[in-house]
Amino acid sequence: MALFKSLPGSPVPLGSFYDGRGVNFALFSAHATRVELCIFDESGSTELERHTISAATNNIWHIYLPEAGPGLVYGYRVYGPYKPTEGMRFNPHKLLIDPYGKKLVGTLIWNKAIFGYDIDSPEKDLSFSTLDSAPYVPKSVVVDDDAYDWQGDQFPNYSLGESIIYEAHLRGSTKLSPFLPDSKRGTFAGFTEDSTVNYLKHLGITAVELLPVHAFFGNRHKRGYIIDNYWGYESFSFFAPEQSYLATGDINEIRDMIKKYHAHGLEVILDVVYNHTGEGNHLGPTLCYRGIDNASYYILNPENKRLYMDTTGCGASLNLQNPDVLRLVMDSLRYWVKKMHIDGFRFDLATTLCRRGGEFKQNSGFLYAVAQDDVLRRVKLIAEPWDIGIGGYRLGGFLPGWAEWNDKYRDNIRRFWKGDLGQVAELASRLTGSSEIFNHNGRAITSSINFITAHDGFTLNDLVSYNIKHNMSNGENNRDGTDANWSWNSGNEGESNNAVIIKNRRDRSRSMLATLLLSFGTPMLVFGDEFMRSQMGNNNPYCQDNAITWVTWEGITAEQRRMITFVRRLIRLRKRLKIFNRNQFFTGRVIDNAGSKDLAWYTELGREFTETDWHDVNRRSLSYLVKDGKGFILVIFNADYRKKDWKLPPVSGKKNWSLLLDTSESFADEDKLSGDKTVTIPAWSVLAFEIK
Repeated sequence: MALFKSLPGSPVPLGSFYDGRGVNFALFSAHATRVELCIFDESGSTELERHTISAATNNIWHIYLPEAGPGLVYGYRVYGPYKPTEGMRFNPHKLLIDPYGKKLVGTLIWNKAIFGYDIDSPEKDLSFSTLDSAPYVPKSVVVDDDAYDWQGDQFPNYSLGESIIYEAHLRGSTKLSPFLPDSKRGTFAGFTEDSTVNYLKHLGITAVELLPVHAFFGNRHKRGYIIDNYWGYESFSFFAPEQSYLATGDINEIRDMIKKYHAHGLEVILDVVYNHTGEGNHLGPTLCYRGIDNASYYILNPENKRLYMDTTGCGASLNLQNPDVLRLVMDSLRYWVKKMHIDGFRFDLATTLCRRGGEFKQNSGFLYAVAQDDVLRRVKLIAEPWDIGIGGYRLGGFLPGWAEWNDKYRDNIRRFWKGDLGQVAELASRLTGSSEIFNHNGRAITSSINFITAHDGFTLNDLVSYNIKHNMSNGENNRDGTDANWSWNSGNEGESNNAVIIKNRRDRSRSMLATLLLSFGTPMLVFGDEFMRSQMGNNNPYCQDNAITWVTWEGITAEQRRMITFVRRLIRLRKRLKIFNRNQFFTGRVIDNAGSKDLAWYTELGREFTETDWHDVNRRSLSYLVKDGKGFILVIFNADYRKKDWKLPPVSGKKNWSLLLDTSESFADEDKLSGDKTVTIPAWSVLAFEIK
């Protein structure tokens, strides 16, 4: 046993690091009095030896074990005061995982021993538990991150203008795949198989955005029953992957997947949760951060340090205002880029990460740290720009270089194709990058992540099939999930055999997808929407690890396959029209000697919109005309329940309009149309024309 040798004030690498001869272990805790490193057998069931660390350097507790190596299983016991009213919750009876641990072994068992207090005591967390948690918690494992052969792997490095993002759940996408062996279903290995990769390539997307894959809780108790944590938004490690996603237990399965995706021109983006952990509020378990240094890792309530400040709704906000906790997050991000070759991140409840003194700040430590980081500046950074705290809705408030989920886009597109009145004026902004939100400080038009559906909420099928949520199976008496769905069931709640209703659902779904792919900004699709996957009206299936959320590949019908073909055509069309690669916002000004504008809006009368047109709340249609090189693109959006006569905009010379897209597939006019010609636009449709 020997202490790390480091210069005073120099940074000690945290976590466990194999140097070829032994393993360095280092743990941050500012308030501990003693730390013990516990070594277990390879299964994690039997403790073999224990090493005491009685002194720290700059709050880093460190030790070197010669001749130790990869595969060593370990955990920590941290000593210090147990004074919850002062924010101190040390309990050496609780075995703790390494916050920097790259791999875990063993599963979490929900037993009273995993709590730092006696859950049977009337004093709750003011009491102290002497039960040993080691038999019930996962342990950390030493790995050698430099041993993997990347074989010249290259990042695809698509710009956001070139990107088409596909949000997917690793498990739900492949759990029922008939093309995979049982052992690989729902795992990284299954996501690496040719059948999965070839499907994504066939569809034409450029990036897969995976719901959280950091280690998270599986089953847990809640109000007297057990629920599944399916989505994974309760991380308790920011380095180790979720064990149930590893077919063999080898974390190189992730690297194999990413290397293969890169070889096929596909990027991998991770949905990451750094705003809170799975330890929850003051009555949650003690598995890691709470037992290592509760007062440092979490933001305590200054008026009652027994409790936490919580802007996430999940119990306690992680304290990125502490430089050592910020370092943890930054090290995690860099690890997933440098050692795992991840192409970008989507940050859950990102506002919480940027709070300083309780308020969102653009000059927060987190945003500034990311902005100056050479590793992170070259990957995609996507914010969910809100949390539930005061002033938490910050859409448009992030720095240049960031993209943001645009929920205003989602709601407006839903309402327009639902048939709501008064949506057209806002629609014009949503179609062209939401300039009133993002056009500042040099930000790009691609800053807007445009989406109509996401994991949270109705699927596209359910958006046109249900008026209200149906979440009874979640066990919360239908209280969970939003009521603001802006959905319309087309005349019947749920499944229907009515041909008129089926046609309306088909037309509106195809039109919404076309709107998404023909909007400026960065489009995001959700897995299964390309073939109208249903969750049976459940708009919050966070706990449904079953057929409600799994893709039933063998049940896909011929009509659903036609929908896949349609989405593929849309993606190919967007890629062909290079105008969508632009970074700059439109100005609406004349840009050439012929008097052409970079963008103009036209009514069905063949003339540009006037102030009167913009204020016409009964209007349900509009079109945009954009200059594309030497040609023009015209896209018409008709959310009226009636077909509409539409006069095409005039064009100079003898050039003709060519039809590129008709979502209804019922456009009856000839392929080439002269300017000023009046055509019939079908109800609930999107049509696109081109002049080269």
